[in-house]
Amino acid sequence: MIGFDRSWQVVGLIGLVVVLRVLIPRLPGQRRFRAWLLELDDSLLIAILVVFCLLRPFVIQAFYIPSGSMEPTLRQKDRILVLKFWYDVRDPEPGDIVVFRAPKAAYYSNPEENRDLSEQKDFIKRLVGCPGDRLRVADYMLSRNGKPVQEPYLQDPPIYAWPLDPANDVLVPPGQEVVFGDNRNNSNDSHRWLLPTLGQSEVHAPFVARDALLGRAWLVFWPWSRARILR
Repeated sequence: MIGFDRSWQVVGLIGLVVVLRVLIPRLPGQRRFRAWLLELDDSLLIAILVVFCLLRPFVIQAFYIPSGSMEPTLRQKDRILVLKFWYDVRDPEPGDIVVFRAPKAAYYSNPEENRDLSEQKDFIKRLVGCPGDRLRVADYMLSRNGKPVQEPYLQDPPIYAWPLDPANDVLVPPGQEVVFGDNRNNSNDSHRWLLPTLGQSEVHAPFVARDALLGRAWLVFWPWSRARILR
């Protein structure tokens, strides 16, 4: 299915509507019918320009869920709407479901699904840590600033410890965020992200830059049986 998420697809759609605008006056038939088609075509062109030049870049955009990393909150093949302006007017908060540009560490940590390291992908996860937060996963639970976090939305409790050094929490630096999938044990997220370095095999790289956040997930609109606002 065409998602019109590439520039050439949008340009092609606009081009098709413009070509129809030229061809419609030459169609045989009643003048009133051609006038109705021209009005419909003009309305369609205006709608396309509003959606792709105003709403989608700055206000709201549809996204497709490609994996089960956010189950049970979001299932594979769900379609959602994301508020792209959200973090222009307010700060991210723990618990937000966010769409973001995946960092390079996410590609290195899952090479089977990310063979092209130059490709830019959008991920969706739950934000669990903001600048200044101290995070740890131990005893099947996430702790933030020394307090256990109640997470009734999880598929299963995490069966891993994070970070590997149990004596140190992860301190989220300024301008960075930490994200986990709700399907904690089957999610390519901050707890897994590593980067190769010179002189060392890998270093932990769990952060997403604040300016990589594309928006906050708002609602599921497809399938209809699962349509609901995300909280």
